[in-house]
Amino acid sequence: MIKGKDIIVVGIQAWDIEIGSNCKNIAVEMSHHNRVLYINSPLDRITKFKERHTEKVKKRLRIKSGEVSDLETIETNLWTLYPKRTIESINWIKSKRIFDSVNRMNAKKFTKDIKSAIDRLEFKDYIIFNDSSMFLGQYLKELLRPKLYVYYMRDCLTKNPYWKKHGVRLEPKLIKNADLVVNNSTLYAEYGAKFNKHSYMVGQGCDTSLFNDLERDITASKDFENIPKPIIGYVGFLSSRRLSIEIIEHMAAAKPEWSIVLVGPEDDNFKASNLHNLTNVHFLGSRDSSELPNYIKGFDVAMNPQLINDATIGNYPRKIDEYLAMGKPTLASATKAMDYFKDYTYLGVTKEDYVILAEKALKENNTELEMKRRAYGTSHSWVNNVKEIYKYLLLVAEEKGIKI
Repeated sequence: MIKGKDIIVVGIQAWDIEIGSNCKNIAVEMSHHNRVLYINSPLDRITKFKERHTEKVKKRLRIKSGEVSDLETIETNLWTLYPKRTIESINWIKSKRIFDSVNRMNAKKFTKDIKSAIDRLEFKDYIIFNDSSMFLGQYLKELLRPKLYVYYMRDCLTKNPYWKKHGVRLEPKLIKNADLVVNNSTLYAEYGAKFNKHSYMVGQGCDTSLFNDLERDITASKDFENIPKPIIGYVGFLSSRRLSIEIIEHMAAAKPEWSIVLVGPEDDNFKASNLHNLTNVHFLGSRDSSELPNYIKGFDVAMNPQLINDATIGNYPRKIDEYLAMGKPTLASATKAMDYFKDYTYLGVTKEDYVILAEKALKENNTELEMKRRAYGTSHSWVNNVKEIYKYLLLVAEEKGIKI
């Protein structure tokens, strides 16, 4: 455990983002025993113009003009900073030399705002925890001189077209320069270890109190009252970049007596898919995150039919912890990240595997298996996740002779 320290968390997801964020969960957990400053990404010039009518940009312009404070208290020991300075939009730049030059200029603007907050909060001997900010993050160690600099990898961002352009070149430099690299995937830990010997798998957390069927009175959603069982279900964004429409369609066609229930918003490919023509496929639409346990409660088998590709093979599937914490038989694609769950889930590769494994899951489910799944899923709390991060922070600090 690390207590009584000052920690600066830099995230590529803003505090006021509408979806869940690992980085926010980690910051909240760290703030229970330390002072934590969460830094939002600065507003860039193109976003400032293109999204000028959105509340997100309007809020940042109010902050820039001084109408509201750039430093916001979230709770005891936890603040978030909205940088006032606008940075240049640079990802369109092809020249490596020009990109790096303007990126450094952006980083200097960024760190001036951070230093202002540091001074006001009187942070001392701080640790920086950088969640995937591989561009501005290049210069944070140099410009802010933290006691320790931690880089956090939770997604293969360099497979994303935006980050790939310069990230393939820059992320390894950042990893090499960090004091510690922590990862939520074995695949990412192995990648990080190519450039930094202190690259470790720390797993991931889950809001186990929300998805703990033994501690909370969770009842299945009323939406299931007219849906025949067994129900094979999924909760989350229905993205054709990450999920296999083919697998879902095959399951529904092969087993018309099963109900396939999909809870979450759809991308355009899902909206146009043949799934909407199948009578045993039920699209229930978006639901508030607080309602999701009630939907998982109603599943006989929970699934995560991921496509196996560069974008998904290493991703830690947060929803698997949620499914397991509810004790549900869980069917998923056999990605590298799913090795972490192999003793508690049914892992398939083909669409035929999914049908066979779902049949097996329905047949052999029992109370003992449910309890084992619950124990494993609920062990992946944010408390335990942050303890793993602290463990390696202390290891690196000891090796470097730094007192934490």
